[in-house]
Amino acid sequence: MSASKNKMGLVLAGLLLGILMASMDNTIVATAMGDIVGKLGGMDKFVWVTSAYMVAEMAGMPIFGKLSDMYGRKKFFIFGIIVFMLGSALCGTATSIVQLSIYRAVQGIGGGALVPIAFTIMFDAVPPESRGKLGGLFGAVFGLSSIFGPLLGAYLTEYAAWEWVFYINLPLGLIAFVFIAFFYKESHQHQRQQIDWAGAVTLIGGVVCLMFGLELGGKTYAWDSWQILLLLAGFVVLSVLFLLAERTAKEPIISFGMFRKQIYWSSNVIAILSGAAFITASVYIPIFIQGVLGGKATNSGLVLLPMMLGSVVTATMGGFLMTKLKYRTIMLPTLVLLVVGIGLLTTLGESSNLWTVRGFMVLVGLGIGASFSVLSNAAMFSVPPRERGTASSTLNFLRSLGMTLGITVFGIVQSHLFSRKMESLAGSGSAGAAGGSGGGLPADLNLSDPHALLSPELRKAVPPQLLESITGALSSSIVHTFAWAVLPAALALAAALFMGRDKLDPAQEKGEYSAGH
Repeated sequence: MSASKNKMGLVLAGLLLGILMASMDNTIVATAMGDIVGKLGGMDKFVWVTSAYMVAEMAGMPIFGKLSDMYGRKKFFIFGIIVFMLGSALCGTATSIVQLSIYRAVQGIGGGALVPIAFTIMFDAVPPESRGKLGGLFGAVFGLSSIFGPLLGAYLTEYAAWEWVFYINLPLGLIAFVFIAFFYKESHQHQRQQIDWAGAVTLIGGVVCLMFGLELGGKTYAWDSWQILLLLAGFVVLSVLFLLAERTAKEPIISFGMFRKQIYWSSNVIAILSGAAFITASVYIPIFIQGVLGGKATNSGLVLLPMMLGSVVTATMGGFLMTKLKYRTIMLPTLVLLVVGIGLLTTLGESSNLWTVRGFMVLVGLGIGASFSVLSNAAMFSVPPRERGTASSTLNFLRSLGMTLGITVFGIVQSHLFSRKMESLAGSGSAGAAGGSGGGLPADLNLSDPHALLSPELRKAVPPQLLESITGALSSSIVHTFAWAVLPAALALAAALFMGRDKLDPAQEKGEYSAGH
């Protein structure tokens, strides 16, 4: 009994390491990009380094989830670890941005298998009475790693070298590989089924078109350029073809029948909407603190620490409460905190106290944390074991899609508001007056990019009166963006009302677990 428990502990450790690597790699590269571009060049192509990983990961999630239902979880989780480690090793040897982007896509393919299958293996492998607290632990690690990434990336870049942002995955991946390969014995029977090739091709094509359209639009190409319009049109056409393929496929990659269940569709809707609201706060709070309050924080990892701690608390609590309370009862109060937290962010201004901002960030973290642990369990609870891989991967796919859309849509909103404010200042003569009193704007300052104001050196080069006008415009644009982000948070709260009376019932699941083990 003790040996069996020890083995299960090692298996769970391996799964947690897999989640840690894959979810952290979405953000760890961000703080190292300046150093990477400085060494490899390719400033005009650096966006591909992030995009390549996200595209490959998102496209792979539902496909690997379905394959794990058909052929077994273990082999595809191990495949994900190996491919992720291979991509990480290659990234550290890259000599150009193009090369690095290709290797990041390899990493992303591995990452697409790790997160959804890890949650599914946990749900399959542990007894029903332990699923709640372990779901909380898994959700906490997922939320923690997503926010902890920038801090670790900044530390490794400063004290080691940018290559270690990728090499750090090798020892972690090796440990995860050993734990899963040698100590996890899969017991559920899996039935071989026909692979839905039409669904796979159209899904991958549609995701590629959407992601690159969103990443390149307004940056590399104008939104109304033929390149972006072609990518978005490709997404629409391939999405329609995907829906048609899934309706006729014997074993579809995404089973739309699952969405007929109230608990399943409501969990997925909450994941999309809360992800969009949360990522907006994660992106713009560091910019506000550094760009508006004067660079009081040295890196985004430390800036996001209060939010990270809040999310860990409710992710863990949500897991422990799942066997005692309905999913809806857990999600409603936490989503209220998310709405309140983002709502309070709309009250920030140039005179705001740093501790006030941190307090609001804690509320946002408390509001999002439970979704990391509760929603995956709610989605998998609602389907039979043979469909759990699909259920988990679909929810993680849609959560990632919600975050991507949130970054893009609210990025457009913030950029538009900021540009309009700056045009208003220029029209009123404020910029000219400030420039006349102390020089003017540096020639290389791009006012359409809020990150341009994060450098303390550059801020010193701007005349004080002009800097005050610019930071005022930046503050106003970010606060109004937070106001728009309240909308998806409120809609997520409304969706939680439709979760019904379902909860994680260990007694109900006991017979099924015993039969499988």
